[in-house]
Amino acid sequence: MSARPAKSSKAEREALRQTMNELGSPIATIALEVRARFGYRPREAWRHAHGWSQEEAAALVREKTAERGEAIPADGSVVGKWERWPTGAAGSTRKPTIPALLALTDTYGCSNVNDLLDLEDRRSLPEAELAMLDRLAPAELHGAHLVRLAADESLAWARWAEASNVGELSLEQLLARTQLLAGEYLDPDSNPLDLFGQARRLRDAVFVLLEGHQHPHQASDLYVVGGYICALLAWISSDVGHLRDAEAQGHTAWLCAKLSRNSALRAWTLAVQSKTAFWDGRLQDAIKHAQGGARYNSAGTASVLLACQEADAWSKLGAKDEALAALARAAVAREALEEGDDIGGLFACGAARQANYAAAVHLRVGGAAHALRAADRALTLISTQPVRAYGTLAQIHISRAAAHLATGEPEGAHEALLPVLALSPDRRLAPVTERLAELSASLGHLRGAGRAGVGLRAAIEAFRLDSASRRLTLSPGLPLG
Repeated sequence: MSARPAKSSKAEREALRQTMNELGSPIATIALEVRARFGYRPREAWRHAHGWSQEEAAALVREKTAERGEAIPADGSVVGKWERWPTGAAGSTRKPTIPALLALTDTYGCSNVNDLLDLEDRRSLPEAELAMLDRLAPAELHGAHLVRLAADESLAWARWAEASNVGELSLEQLLARTQLLAGEYLDPDSNPLDLFGQARRLRDAVFVLLEGHQHPHQASDLYVVGGYICALLAWISSDVGHLRDAEAQGHTAWLCAKLSRNSALRAWTLAVQSKTAFWDGRLQDAIKHAQGGARYNSAGTASVLLACQEADAWSKLGAKDEALAALARAAVAREALEEGDDIGGLFACGAARQANYAAAVHLRVGGAAHALRAADRALTLISTQPVRAYGTLAQIHISRAAAHLATGEPEGAHEALLPVLALSPDRRLAPVTERLAELSASLGHLRGAGRAGVGLRAAIEAFRLDSASRRLTLSPGLPLG
């Protein structure tokens, strides 16, 4: 097709049309000449061959189809979008339906619907629709032919609705893989960044499936899997010190949660967002997310974790009464549990994890003795678990050390910290290094710490200088998205 000239005025088109009409040229010949001379595509060329505006053509389409009781609600804008499809700019086109193409064929007086299609149209139309159009002519808009067309359209849609790009077995495998990654992240033998890469690939596979076609319940299940994976990516991003990236992953997880309408995923996603806000210093946001998650009546232990997170943020703000009240709600939620967690691993709050939060909260509100008892209880509980979450275990040891410091026992604090200081750099996650920073700061205000305190501060500083987040910052190239 030749390119359209720079100037193709209405006067030029009218002059051509009038000349050809005076010569007795058929309308089809005029349309072909308009295409050849001005570079229009077929539907636009046929309209100009009649000398109609888009609004005039739309009015005729409405009138003709209304006479048959099947009015197509076309206007000038819609006619223009039909004409530009499929080569126009994004948002400026609309694929004409089969009834629309047949209505245009009838309106413009074409001999066949194919008069209105060019190569680009045929490349873009579904094969089933092309085959149907090739069998039709304008006279077939009435009677038995119209009934047959309607049946063919319904069958074509039914075949599309029946098809799915994901099977039930595939969904089970995706869910199982998500559960495995959430569990492996707590394993002391795992590497957080290796698991991040695996989770990212799994997320991409789920998103590719969601871009295809599946049954509504399958799409909902895919959104659940995608939401949990994004929540896991958010958690890991936060643990390695990339809070902005964690927030972005959390937003996507929340979108998946809303689209899936899954209450448990909504609660866990808000727990992840609360964690990100807490370590970003946005304590009011952390409380808001935790309280928002608690409003979802979800099964499992999300309600326990959310209450613990709320207590953690209140204690950081120095709000003792609110912090202790939230800890009490966590205990009540634990007693009320009837079902387990869908995913487990990171997305579960066991009794040891709850006790670890309680120890940190009691420390901040001045209850060193309560903190030490909670930390000792957490240590006992976690020792009975088949997989000891190394991040939680490290924070329990830090709480024990802080409690010893608060009661004037710097030597006991150093002994309690030995398992933490022995962590390999790739397991020195941001929450652990931040808790150690709090501990180090408290040493500066502690009387009588002496040489033991100086040595402890030096050990903590060396630990923080070779942490997972610092190594990641110094080694660019890992995409956290």
